[in-house]
Amino acid sequence: MGKEQTSRDSFSSRWGFILACIGSAVGMGNIWRFPIMVQKYGGMTFLIPYVIFVILIGSSGVIEEFALGRRAGAGPVGAFGMCTQERTGKRRPGELVGALPIVGALMLAIGYTVVLGWIFKYTFLSISGGLFGLGTEMDAIIGAFSATAPESETLGGALGMMAQNGFFGIGNGLWQAIGLVISLAIMALGIAGGIEKANKVMMPVLFFLLLALGVYIFTLDGSAEGYRHIFTIQPAGLASPEVWVFAFGQAFFSLSVAGNGSVIYGSYLSRDEDIPSSARNVAVFDTLAALLAAFVIIPAMAVVLGEGINEVKSGPGLMFLYLVHVFNAMPGGRIIGVIFFVCVLFAGLSSIVNLYEAPVAFLQEKCHLNRFAAVAGIGIIGFAVSIAIQPWTSQWMDVVSIYICPLGAMLAGIMFFWVLGKERALSAVNEGAHKPIGRWFYPLGKYIYVPLALLALVLGIVYGGIG
Repeated sequence: MGKEQTSRDSFSSRWGFILACIGSAVGMGNIWRFPIMVQKYGGMTFLIPYVIFVILIGSSGVIEEFALGRRAGAGPVGAFGMCTQERTGKRRPGELVGALPIVGALMLAIGYTVVLGWIFKYTFLSISGGLFGLGTEMDAIIGAFSATAPESETLGGALGMMAQNGFFGIGNGLWQAIGLVISLAIMALGIAGGIEKANKVMMPVLFFLLLALGVYIFTLDGSAEGYRHIFTIQPAGLASPEVWVFAFGQAFFSLSVAGNGSVIYGSYLSRDEDIPSSARNVAVFDTLAALLAAFVIIPAMAVVLGEGINEVKSGPGLMFLYLVHVFNAMPGGRIIGVIFFVCVLFAGLSSIVNLYEAPVAFLQEKCHLNRFAAVAGIGIIGFAVSIAIQPWTSQWMDVVSIYICPLGAMLAGIMFFWVLGKERALSAVNEGAHKPIGRWFYPLGKYIYVPLALLALVLGIVYGGIG
């Protein structure tokens, strides 16, 4: 373990690590899902259970994954292998199980590559004026996005559609390539020199721009109706199981507990850093980013759509259809669109480098490739597959988020809380901490968090996705 760590890159500062982790957590779910969940389920009626679950998961799963990665000095394969070796003397079983979160990270990164291509294109269009030029006619806005993101109900149909058109004849291949090359360039510069430096720029700018948008929209006539949606509380709604299910799902997926991204970032963390404090900061700032997005999007939709806000659904359609219409209809809409899509671009970039990092680190650890070769190898796989699956992106992401991510989180929790053992687990958490973590932590993780990860899997299957 010690030998492995001496040759690894690492974060150069505590806040560099925290900002990178915030960047990994702040993603599309904060922007195209969270605001609609808040609006749909009654504002504070949704936010109360959401905050409860953020505290619960941040105090258990996030800490666990950071500590697991740091103790092993490796990604999921090495970390799971360390757990089984320390418990049974055999490393191989853990390494085999650890392959699943690696596959999950790569699959999610591939789907995200498609989405990032859409974001890069729309950011360019917002700057060039092409997006504002679509006006407020939904037929034109829908037509533009349909050309960017063709759809197919089956994977076979998607592959056939792309093949018949030479893979670049339809879809968004050029912008996908641009987005991926920029992401890989950040990664090729290393952890401290690339990922950390990029997040030190992108995250403060993201928060500042979202705050500026929120202040501007507050000044517009009609925005008050949006705040009513946010601050409403319906006591009867708190008795609805559906509200609690989707609040749990939003918190679970927003905090990026999947046994991969948080584990690999934790592996680059100094032994002197206070993991519980870092986990708390990540949970707080991820929640703050989601709230800022809600304070931008919900009042903005109220300004333009009025009661029509109740018809809006979450997902890509919110960001690439409804919000384009909303911004184009607002005073200063062209500038608002530019600022908004720059925010989305930073959120997408910071998330995708985290998703690709676990597979890249795996090639470095197990195949002994240098950083550039590992990044290039994973990048080629990501580009080839993402180009081919474009019309099936939604279903691809559903498979990963419903099945693989919760399973990866549960396996990481089992390895840390059940296999590694109490003394080693607490030692991993307390190393570098200003004070030992409370006695509540271990039973909370072992008997509450791990079953909740299993519940996320089951509920995702039942509801067709909860986050």
